[in-house]
Amino acid sequence: MSYLHNIGTYFLMIAEMFRKPTKRSVMKNLILKEVDDLVISSLGIVAFISFFVGGVITIQTALNITSPLIPKYLVGFATRQSIILEFAPTFISIIMAGKVGSFITSSIGSMRVTEQIDALEVMGVNSINYLVFPKMIALTLYPFVISIAMFLGIIGGMAACVYGGFSTLEDYITGIQLDFIPFHMVYAFIKTLVFAFILATIPSFHGYYMKGGALEVGKASTVAFVWTSVVIILLNYILTQMLLS
Repeated sequence: MSYLHNIGTYFLMIAEMFRKPTKRSVMKNLILKEVDDLVISSLGIVAFISFFVGGVITIQTALNITSPLIPKYLVGFATRQSIILEFAPTFISIIMAGKVGSFITSSIGSMRVTEQIDALEVMGVNSINYLVFPKMIALTLYPFVISIAMFLGIIGGMAACVYGGFSTLEDYITGIQLDFIPFHMVYAFIKTLVFAFILATIPSFHGYYMKGGALEVGKASTVAFVWTSVVIILLNYILTQMLLS
């Protein structure tokens, strides 16, 4: 029953987020701050992980292609498919659930502990709109982060392929271009936008409705990461079944 209650409360929070909006000038500054905190500050770790995981995907693919009958350009093809369809939108989102999700939960949870949220309510401010809505709008830029992850993953794969001696640059580029289906990009970005909504709302829910003191803020961050990751993985399966079947 508690799970059903939490799900109901979660959807009520989403509905409340659009009621009684904060003044536009204030909201603009809040959104810009969240873009800096959630999107811009994540680019470094996303770029680092994407480049080297792209290289690892390429090396593992190349090492498993042992038959001389299999053309070398399939290394680039397999790398592109792995990065665009799964690694960039899903794997990076789970990493972001740890970085961004924990940040959101702890920041809102700290405001709950120090009674700043109660102060906002006393002043007549819709605290859910004030705290959660800017995060959701800021994370509409999340596809930009994922597009960088895709690009750097493929570049990392190219570097590993060429400098590791697994294939030539021409073969790798041929594989990247082979049988490209534009809908795969649409599919990846649809997943990305859905995951961005999850990244903004589930950690906010756990931070906003937490009870206790500073110790519980840490526990809420852990629980938020677990549930955000679980929901992302489940939605990944559902969206893949719906869009690619």
